Amino acid sequence: MGFRPRNNPITALAAGLLGLCLPAIGAAASYGAGIENSQWYLAESVFECRLVHEVPGYGRAVFYHRAGESLSFFLESDAPLMRPGRGSLVVEAPSWRPGVAPRPLGTVHVSDGRRQVALDTRQAFVLARGLLDGMQPTVTRESWFDGRPVRVQVSNINFAGEYQRYQRCTNNLLPVNFDQIHRSRIPFASGSTELSAADRQLLDNIVAYVNADSTVERIFVDGHSDSIGSRINNRALSEDRANVVADYLKARGIDENLITVRAHGDQYPVSNRPADNRRTNIRLQRAGDQPELQQANGYGGDPLG
Repeated sequence: MGFRPRNNPITALAAGLLGLCLPAIGAAASYGAGIENSQWYLAESVFECRLVHEVPGYGRAVFYHRAGESLSFFLESDAPLMRPGRGSLVVEAPSWRPGVAPRPLGTVHVSDGRRQVALDTRQAFVLARGLLDGMQPTVTRESWFDGRPVRVQVSNINFAGEYQRYQRCTNNLLPVNFDQIHRSRIPFASGSTELSAADRQLLDNIVAYVNADSTVERIFVDGHSDSIGSRINNRALSEDRANVVADYLKARGIDENLITVRAHGDQYPVSNRPADNRRTNIRLQRAGDQPELQQANGYGGDPLG
């Protein structure tokens, strides 16, 4: 007598629900916010501006502008849904605007990291323009798991107002970020301690950053010289160069208690070219930074010249 499986209503219900949740074989899996749950929110400071949009089921879309850098855009995934490789980028009309032709924007690189898609400044501005025009930027790439297309849509709903706030945020960013100025170099002509206009601009940017970042707890100002001339004179010249920079910082409002001035003469050349060694180096140290190894002479290290 053959075996006949009994009907299980719970199993049948689960299979039915699974069928509703999963796209049909070959169909695209689409991720995007609808009218009822499309939100954009702004995280702002003088250091960076982030305009973030949650993409349900996928992750988030982010317009990002860091101080001293240009606008960028990226898709951040909570799970690696798209296979690494070449995907397509299209700006298309939402479903409630039938008849509007999509605009292909070319291909994008999909990585295997959490930030699967990253766009440069030009592409980011094109996306923002499309959103302001009421369109939906869409990235399509095949799935990691079964090769079906994965479509990630960025909703334009509630975008325009937050984008205006985002633009105001970018207008108030500092001129530089920490990575750009935490190690800086002021070059000098032979025998000179004069600051150029470009040097003063760099120092002004350092002042602006230090005044905004309360975590900066120490500024090391290290004077250097080439090896031409006597060691005593070179030591005195390197001290003068360090003091010229330190005095400028203090005159612009930096607390002198933050500044440590050190003179090294010709002890730590960075190359065989004398011009490269006529310099004052500035290093910012923030709270929690790992202290760097100090040189045995007591003047302190200058690892990067």
